[in-house]
Amino acid sequence: MEIRNVRSSDYYVISPLINEWWGGRQMADMLPKLFFDHFTTTSFIAEKEGKIIGFLIGFLSQSYPDAAYIHFVGIDPRHRKNNVGKQLYHEFFKVVKKNGRKVARAVTSPVNKTSIAYHTKMGFHIEHGDKEVDGVSVFSNYDGPNHDRVLFVKRLD
Repeated sequence: MEIRNVRSSDYYVISPLINEWWGGRQMADMLPKLFFDHFTTTSFIAEKEGKIIGFLIGFLSQSYPDAAYIHFVGIDPRHRKNNVGKQLYHEFFKVVKKNGRKVARAVTSPVNKTSIAYHTKMGFHIEHGDKEVDGVSVFSNYDGPNHDRVLFVKRLD
C-alpha cells in the first residue's frame, strides 16, 4: 500500500464512491472538490496496485493555531481491518506535528457508531456536549436543527 497526498483529479475518482462506501447513505455532498484543490498538503490517499482504497481529508485550522481538523475519511469496505485508516491518520498526525500543531479534532454523527468507536480506539476523546444520545455525549443542533454531532479531540504532544 502506498500513501500519497491528494491531487485535484482524485475528486473525480472518490466522489462517485462515497455513497457506496457508506452503505448507501448520501454523504458525497459533504466532500466538495475544493478540499482536493486547497488542502493537498494535509490530505492523503491510500492506494493499492494503483487503485484508491482510502482517503483522509484534513487541514490546519486557521482559527486555532494549535489545532488541525480531520474533515472526512473513507476506506473501501473491502480493505477495512487492514490498518489503512490507521496509516492515513498517522500520516496526517505527522504533518500536523511538523506544522507545530498540538491538537487534532474530528466530528461525526451520533448514528455513526463505527466512527465513534474508531476515533476512540485511535486515542481521541469525546468532548462533553449538552446532551447524550445512546450514551454518547453530543452537541445538539451543531450542524443545524436536528443535526447533533459528536466532537472529538486528541492531544498530539
